[in-house]
Amino acid sequence: MKIFRLILFILHLGILFLLLATLLNAYVPPKIFPWFNLLSLGFPILIISYIILTLFWLFSWKKRAFVFMFIALVFLNPIKRWVNYSSGKKGSPELKVLSFNTKAGHMGRDKIQTYLKSQNADVILLQEEGKGYEIEGYQKVNPFGGFTVLTRHKIISQKIIRPQGEDLRIPGVQIDIEVKGRVYRFIDVYLHPFRFEKEMVKLNGDSDANEQKVKDVIKKLIPTFKKHQEQVGLLRESIENSPYPVIVGGDFNSVPNSYEYYHVSEGLEDAFLSSGKGSGTSFHDYKFPIRIDYIFSSKSVHPVSYLVDRSISISDHYPVIAEFAIDSK
Repeated sequence: MKIFRLILFILHLGILFLLLATLLNAYVPPKIFPWFNLLSLGFPILIISYIILTLFWLFSWKKRAFVFMFIALVFLNPIKRWVNYSSGKKGSPELKVLSFNTKAGHMGRDKIQTYLKSQNADVILLQEEGKGYEIEGYQKVNPFGGFTVLTRHKIISQKIIRPQGEDLRIPGVQIDIEVKGRVYRFIDVYLHPFRFEKEMVKLNGDSDANEQKVKDVIKKLIPTFKKHQEQVGLLRESIENSPYPVIVGGDFNSVPNSYEYYHVSEGLEDAFLSSGKGSGTSFHDYKFPIRIDYIFSSKSVHPVSYLVDRSISISDHYPVIAEFAIDSK
């Protein structure tokens, strides 16, 4: 029994070390060391394992349980980025923003059109949507294939966030929109996709085949993380140079606790973290919790509600919807 507990203790320490390593994504970019970003993908499995082992020590009446429980406080916010039970924020919703990767309408353009119309959002940010949708009362901005913005308000300006390198795809578009007498910069984001097929991440009983699949997945992940680093730099320029409050939404192809999350959200509020409830999982094509769709905002734009709308399944993503109260200043 002592040997068994020693093995569990070493395992627990190992998991703790890996969890702490995910926090380093706030400081270490993928071009220097991409493996921390890789660890962020496994955060749900790591934290569940950590909690189970902590409970084991607790029920075994071991003092170390309290040490592990105390250390777990470090991961409170990282956990809440995946699963949150906020009580919400006070304030009247004055601005409704919807972000949705439509998968180019492959699962039904008419259904998507009907859904978008029913939401009555002030601004709709779409990704993987080249054609866009015609909705009565909305202006459509489609400055570059893959991005479409719909709004019921006055468009002041629009710009493609264009990279310098040929190997780097456009990470987003910025649209300055006047809402109720005040201008906001909306940034519609779609970071470089991983282009996984389900078969690539589905393991079976063949150990050699599974090993090769893992290697193939890593070969896709590491270069994509490095491309994301460059794209994030471009997004940060658009955010930091904005003379207006900023709302950033879209498909980041990155999980919470990743380099991308830490650096895009720097100085901004995560609407889910501030006012969301339940799971933040927004990509549902795999049987694994993956939150890759976000809405962030400047501090002067206060999230009062956040919803991952699982009532419809018209894409491999769920729409995410945030409502904001606005400072009167």
